Amino acid sequence: GNVTFSCSEPQIVPITFVSTSRSYLLLPGTPQIDGLSVSFQFRTWNKDGLLLFTELSENSGSLLVYLHGGRLTLLIQKKTENPVEISEGTYLHDGLWHSVNINARRHRITLTLDNNAATAGHATTVSRIYSGNSYYFGGCPDNFTDSQCLNPITAFQGCMRLIFIDNQPKDLILVQQGSLGNFSDLHIDLCGIKDRCLPNYCEHGGKCSQSWTTFYCNCNDTGYMGATCHNSIYEQSCEAYRHQGRTSGFFYIDSDGSGPLGPLRVFCNITEDKIWTAVQHNNTGLTRVQGADPEKPYTMSFNYNSSAEQLEAMINSAEYCEQEAAYHCKKSRLLNTPNGMPFAWWVGRASEKHLYWGGSLPGIQQCACGLEESCLDMRYFCNCDADREEWTNDTGLLAFKDHLPVTQIVITDTNRSNSEAAWKIGPLRCYGDRQFWNAASFSTGASYLHFPTFHAEVSADISFFFKTTAVSGVFLENLGIKDFIRIEISSPKEITFSIDVGNGPTEATVQSPTPLNDNQWHYVRAERNLKQTSLQVDTLPKKVLEAPTEGHFRLQLNSQLFVGGTASRQKGFLGCIRSLHLNGQKLDLEERAKMTPGVKPGCPGHCSSYGNLCHNGGKCVEKYSGYFCDCTNSAYEGPFCKKEVSALFEAGTSVTYVFQEPYPVTKNASTSSSAIYADAVMSKENIAFSFLTAHTPSLLLYINTYFHEYLAVILSKNGSLQVRYKLSKDGLLIFTIDSGNFANRELHHVKINREGRELVIQVDQVLKLKHNFSEIDFKAIKSLTLGKVTDSLSLDPEVSKANAYGFTGCLSSVQYNHIAPLKAALRHPSVAPVTVKGSLTESSCASIMEADVNTVTTIYSSSDPFGKTDEREPLTNAVRSDSAVIGG
Repeated sequence: GNVTFSCSEPQIVPITFVSTSRSYLLLPGTPQIDGLSVSFQFRTWNKDGLLLFTELSENSGSLLVYLHGGRLTLLIQKKTENPVEISEGTYLHDGLWHSVNINARRHRITLTLDNNAATAGHATTVSRIYSGNSYYFGGCPDNFTDSQCLNPITAFQGCMRLIFIDNQPKDLILVQQGSLGNFSDLHIDLCGIKDRCLPNYCEHGGKCSQSWTTFYCNCNDTGYMGATCHNSIYEQSCEAYRHQGRTSGFFYIDSDGSGPLGPLRVFCNITEDKIWTAVQHNNTGLTRVQGADPEKPYTMSFNYNSSAEQLEAMINSAEYCEQEAAYHCKKSRLLNTPNGMPFAWWVGRASEKHLYWGGSLPGIQQCACGLEESCLDMRYFCNCDADREEWTNDTGLLAFKDHLPVTQIVITDTNRSNSEAAWKIGPLRCYGDRQFWNAASFSTGASYLHFPTFHAEVSADISFFFKTTAVSGVFLENLGIKDFIRIEISSPKEITFSIDVGNGPTEATVQSPTPLNDNQWHYVRAERNLKQTSLQVDTLPKKVLEAPTEGHFRLQLNSQLFVGGTASRQKGFLGCIRSLHLNGQKLDLEERAKMTPGVKPGCPGHCSSYGNLCHNGGKCVEKYSGYFCDCTNSAYEGPFCKKEVSALFEAGTSVTYVFQEPYPVTKNASTSSSAIYADAVMSKENIAFSFLTAHTPSLLLYINTYFHEYLAVILSKNGSLQVRYKLSKDGLLIFTIDSGNFANRELHHVKINREGRELVIQVDQVLKLKHNFSEIDFKAIKSLTLGKVTDSLSLDPEVSKANAYGFTGCLSSVQYNHIAPLKAALRHPSVAPVTVKGSLTESSCASIMEADVNTVTTIYSSSDPFGKTDEREPLTNAVRSDSAVIGG
């Protein structure tokens, strides 16, 4: 006979567990004498969640299946036995469907994940395993008494389908109709899971992950930070790093901030006046060329380890840029005549061929000597075009920003007899940040600047500096039909960021403990993305508001952007705004202010806001764009007069600063002629310096006058510090600081201040000694010596003993009133009235604290370590592999 089998796939009805606290599905089991079989499929974005719980029959314990950290775990707990555990898989919270099969027969249980029998987990139990009466999927009801179900882990949030218990499919439509099992907070016949990483709202290559309710961005190794990897971790220019007090070095800059361009590695040369940004390319050395002609031209392309867009953004935001172009030639022509075809050219930013050379102007086929009318042959406009048999060169700066950087050089005239050339293209160098000080002053409440609509549908960041004396005012506003964005100073101590993307207004407010309308610069940064709205003011705690997980998320604006005012008739802003950036783009406030009544370009008074950044006697000097610190009368240097100037003294080293004589005097001037020094009486001494040594006795500092008076600072044999005043009336006064051995190879700071008769001595920031002189007439200062006194002076025995070797060690930041003798010796030896004897080596005292200062290092230098065969021939291969500098 015939047998007919009718097979049908079980109906796939997904269910969604909505709540992490109340969702569950209860299905009945079919208890068997021995063993159990359960299978189902699940998908979720949560790392943790209870998938299944059942109380096994015949008092054989309880069975739990749950996710923990994205890994699947099966756990059987029995009162009389040790628990049995099996774990499988990793990263199962990936939003994909995963199948789970659990089979038990007698004492053996098997957990199979995704139908992969090869990796199935097995375990054995002492007692038999029996199927349960009731199976709870996704969680347990609140009134459930078994704590093992309620407490192991959070409830499941996600989807399930294809549930089989003891090899029987469970019809979830019957559950929905109420004729099978029980449930709470489920969506049946629907998988409501949402892929929140499609599209990926993590910016700049951030990696997206998600939970049931939200997404997360991993910003590691992107160079950006924030909830959506929106904000660059780097500053936008070297000017900004300088403003943080940083000194010269390699930095990453991100010219467009949160924009699409990545960070660029540059060298910031931070000097007193200009802050240079340099980008090296792959061939900055001098390169020889031979054998090139128009049929076989020599070409070299330059790689700056960056994209053309990054370099263009850096150049556009700088005030000035340049690249040095040098062409050394021997019977090798460069540009020919202005009407002839050039023999060499370079290619710039837009792949355009440029026929002018360094020092000349665009559009003129000339070199620098052509403009200066100083070429070797006046018939030509480049030295090399004279086609001479000996070496000459054309060197100058390419400084037309729109053509930089140089991307390629082509040479075609080195193939004739005795013809040779060598070229060098320097690094791209720029200074100034056109936007860092770009400012506008708003003089009336009705004045404002307007710009095109701010398009920032998904993420928006706004940053600027402001200073004001007004109690309130709107910095910036942009409106849509319903949406809007606004930043304002709402009271003297409050900044408010208001935004509406269609879900109703959201306000983030930062309150300051001190007034913000103090006419000092303050920094504001407001940001809005799909995760949060935040507001930062100066270094105050950031105000962060979490965004709703559902609802509108696109910011839709359509009006003009108002800066310093408002379209909604609220009070405008009075004061200055500078360095305004929107999503990394710079707004040119100055240019727009030039054509707007009631608004002036620029903002004076930077020193009133930033003058306290000039330290150690540095003087703040106002510039049109910003300020700089004048360190002339300071013992320190650097952009903020904070960098110490220090030097290593060897035995016998002497630095003598000679003061200008007040009047012509004879050597044997007597005290009766003291009237002529009336103007030269020093009413005070402000002395400060740091020292590091391991030698005693030592003479650190010695000041003498024309009247055989002196002030000496010495270290005694036992390491104590002595300040010795020899006065004509009071005689010798000795002040000893013996709170320890100061010759201990550590850096010590000394301050000696005398104002009139009152003397104060400080060592290492601690007040050590005070003294009132009966009468002081320390006047007509002749010279100040650091280290060994070499003049034939009649020194006191104690001072003479200390002077035997002078000072061996490191002296730093020496200041006497407004004079810095050590800085003068190192920086201006030819101008200042200073004499150096012995070996004086500039060195950082801090860097040698760990070194043995007993070891005296002599540094030799050579003016020309590499010999040349022809002085007019360019030096190539200047770095030899067999040369080295050890220890310095």
